[in-house]
Amino acid sequence: MEITAAVCRTKSLPFTIETLELDDPRADEVLVRVVASGVCHTDLICRDQWYDVPLPAVFGHEGAGVVERVGSNVTKVKPGDHVVMSFVSCGQCPTCRAGRVAYCAELYARNFSGARPDGSNALHNGGTAIHGHFFGQSSWATYSIAYERNVVKVDPGAPLELLGPLGCGIQTGAGAVLNTLHPHAGTSLAVFGAGAVGLSAVMAARVAGCTTIIAVDIKANRLALAQELGATHVIDGSNVDAAATIKDITRGGVDFSLETTASPKVFRSAVDCLGPLGTCGLIGAAALGTEATFDMNDILLPGKTIKGVIEGDSVPDVFIPRLVELIRQDRFPLSRLVRSYGLSEVNAAAEASLSGATIKPVLVMA
Repeated sequence: MEITAAVCRTKSLPFTIETLELDDPRADEVLVRVVASGVCHTDLICRDQWYDVPLPAVFGHEGAGVVERVGSNVTKVKPGDHVVMSFVSCGQCPTCRAGRVAYCAELYARNFSGARPDGSNALHNGGTAIHGHFFGQSSWATYSIAYERNVVKVDPGAPLELLGPLGCGIQTGAGAVLNTLHPHAGTSLAVFGAGAVGLSAVMAARVAGCTTIIAVDIKANRLALAQELGATHVIDGSNVDAAATIKDITRGGVDFSLETTASPKVFRSAVDCLGPLGTCGLIGAAALGTEATFDMNDILLPGKTIKGVIEGDSVPDVFIPRLVELIRQDRFPLSRLVRSYGLSEVNAAAEASLSGATIKPVLVMA
């Protein structure tokens, strides 16, 4: 079938809107009519080849839409179901079998290779293969081929034009709090970076009952929104020592911190601001080979923990419906982060994301 998609043909150059051919779904695949798809930092760093995704490619890994057709082995969803598309995992490795699908042994290959596990592709342009299957979906398109494993059925009354980002960025920030750190009511959290991921963490911390929630950023509009969404304190990291300020606020350091910026300097601050037995979750995706340094004794003596967090430690089939219910109850106001763009406005959406003018751009296909 013919579809319209945003194609990345050359490193760091603008996306082009093209007509492509999409094959029928295989036995374990699902054809989804995409309603909307979020623009995530990961899409843009792959365009810029921080991660070596083969080009030309169609990105997009926060898609939401309606099931059009299913493969012969698919039982999880049926045509007409509303779904959010998330990351894909193998389901067979030890971590998948232990329920830790975000740490699948084949996570990188299955999400960043731009192809199916057998090397084939469902996307073509005049007989030439286009790398699709990005995160098992390549959803910057009017239609997408996903797998049964990475589609999540959601309430048909929920707004699909809003839900796509739950598939990655939003579940990453919220899940880092609710699934990884597990803060008790009354504890403290510092979030470094008040973008979509960081603000999702702020909202989740409020849900969890944290009583000191500190947001650190260098953009005034983001800090103002963080306060509206639940931050009890905000810090402009461009003109103060954020770690020292956090220690002053908390009289010794926070229980938990999250680093979402991928900056080694900021990562150091996120660790330095911890109190005794504090835990720092690393979320920010840096270029391969990026290194950070720490005072080893500042980790050893207070018993600090540094933990990498992928996809918010989420099992999407479990966690995404929970987030949808929080949205429905107005306890997780995701709409405050989102601005919609048409698919043809993908380059404007990308620029707005990079500049911080829009917290969470979402491409609407209609």
